[in-house]
Amino acid sequence: MSFSVTGLFTTNCHFKMKCLLRVWFVLFSVHLCYSQEDSLVVADAHYKEDQFYIGISYNLLANKPKGIKQSGFSTGLHFGAIKDMPLNQNRNIALGIGLGYSLNTYNQNLLINKDATGRVVYAIISDTNFYTKNRFTTQSVELPIEFRWRTSTPTEYKFWRVYTGFTVGYQLFNSAKAKGDFGNLKIKNSADFSKFQYGLTLSAGYNTWNLYVYYGLDPVFSNKAKLLNNAVEMNAIKVGLMFYVL
Repeated sequence: MSFSVTGLFTTNCHFKMKCLLRVWFVLFSVHLCYSQEDSLVVADAHYKEDQFYIGISYNLLANKPKGIKQSGFSTGLHFGAIKDMPLNQNRNIALGIGLGYSLNTYNQNLLINKDATGRVVYAIISDTNFYTKNRFTTQSVELPIEFRWRTSTPTEYKFWRVYTGFTVGYQLFNSAKAKGDFGNLKIKNSADFSKFQYGLTLSAGYNTWNLYVYYGLDPVFSNKAKLLNNAVEMNAIKVGLMFYVL
């Protein structure tokens, strides 16, 4: 009866290697499970959404006095940062408070000019062939406040959202420009514009594409602006797209 030491040694090595591989596999699996669990806990503990926003809009004027019409394409650009504060354990309901900037242009036929005394006066340009440019522009710093609902999770980055709230804006700059048969006219920082603007907002959509609507509750002009002795009480409506990023 005989046996091979080499064969026994080889068999033992193979057996030990299999045992080591099994132990390593078990330990690695346990470590991976704990690592995933810890990462989910950490992700959930700090889970927030939509920290920055940028939007474009088509600007409309509501409650226009008779004879005032918009022309061309009136645009708006909006961007800023929002502090996202989840309100529930699933973190899909939150409150957002932010700070942003808004630039808006309005093309229309309301001529804004100054008389000989320097007082701002208003007139309607009834003939569109009489001018090639007539618009006013506003720039404002804004404070958006949103109630946020979404279908996101700590690992899901494409989700439905509905954010509704209101925005308060403080006007930093305004200008009115006109160009036509009457020459070139330009007025800056007229006191006839309302310094404070506020309105209701709604953003809703999926993933990147979100419909954005703003309805102004305060007139664009103050009660100083008069057209035929009547206040110009137009308010802004903005419809466009809003994009959110972390």
